[in-house]
Amino acid sequence: MSNSISPGRFEFLPPVVKNIVIINGLCYLGTYVLKTSLGVNLIDVLGMHIPGSKAFAFWQPLTHLFMHGNLEHLLFNMFSFWMFGSILENVWGSSRFLIFYLVAGIGAAFLHYLVVFLKDIRPESLRIEDLNLNIIGASGAVAGIWIAFAFMFPNSYLYLFFFLPVKAKYLAMMYIAFELFAAFEANPADNVAHFAHLGGMFFGFAMVRWFRRVDTNWG
Repeated sequence: MSNSISPGRFEFLPPVVKNIVIINGLCYLGTYVLKTSLGVNLIDVLGMHIPGSKAFAFWQPLTHLFMHGNLEHLLFNMFSFWMFGSILENVWGSSRFLIFYLVAGIGAAFLHYLVVFLKDIRPESLRIEDLNLNIIGASGAVAGIWIAFAFMFPNSYLYLFFFLPVKAKYLAMMYIAFELFAAFEANPADNVAHFAHLGGMFFGFAMVRWFRRVDTNWG
């Protein structure tokens, strides 16, 4: 495991991070322009509905990663994505980082809906095709990026609440514990897909381990 961040050539805004931030910004703008001018609900079209429902489309596992419900949601995700994603892209390269981002994001949605299916859907009372469940946002992929960063640079210090230095590995433990608690607390007022965050973490961690195995075998 690395204890510090020291890529050979560091780009402040590497290409994949830059383009994904731009796409997210354009999608957010387009959501409001199309809804206001044409009455088109882009979140309904590009957000990910549960597979098997009438509203599900094959592109949604990818496009839901670029949709956000409000400006706060967008800014928080994009800031976290840039902060940690830039480091990973500089270390891994653009192609590997893009693969990682997509796998973590799609994996996050997969786990979320798997839990929904196993926990909430009763075949005798609910039909999947009639459900209108919809998830949006890059939060699951960002959670995967954060866990990957903490795994690769466990002893790097980050500032909790902007003033308390804590090692990344301890913050990762706290983050996982919080998401597990929030996921199983089942607060009806909580509109956050916590199992998607956990899914992003799981697939992100699995991808980091796989990358290391591939690099070791090739080396």
